[in-house]
Amino acid sequence: MSRPRYAVRVAEDPADREACFAVRNEVFVVEQGVPEDLEYDAYDAGAVHVLAVRDDGIPLGTGRLLYGEAAAAKNGGDHEVGSLGRLAVTKDARGLGVGAALVRGIEDAARARGLTAVDLHAQTQALGFYERLGYVAYGPEFPDAGMPHRAMRRPL
Repeated sequence: MSRPRYAVRVAEDPADREACFAVRNEVFVVEQGVPEDLEYDAYDAGAVHVLAVRDDGIPLGTGRLLYGEAAAAKNGGDHEVGSLGRLAVTKDARGLGVGAALVRGIEDAARARGLTAVDLHAQTQALGFYERLGYVAYGPEFPDAGMPHRAMRRPL
């Protein structure tokens, strides 16, 4: 059986944004048990949301980019560094390269906004994934939504 074809795009219309939130709900809230009030936050309104969608319209994954004041609040005040977050890929799409394609799409959105690097807070079980994409961990491990995380950064 061949792999499904998909595209990654910035979620600019309400239907795409709803699809992003549905994927996040499926992965983080239902699958990982993250409380809804922690999953959705005030940063969502101003974030760039990126969506991976199959050719037949089925959403496969999502992620978001914070920039400007929102990112600076998360990264220690650097306005030239974006913040990648809420990266989620549906169970049936894992292993297809969707996560890597989403990260690259978020990095493209960061470059388009003049950012020089991207930071993220990775679940420790995902460190290897991000390292393969050029991210380097820094600082100590910390809890987020009850799960261990590490900060990571990649220059653009």
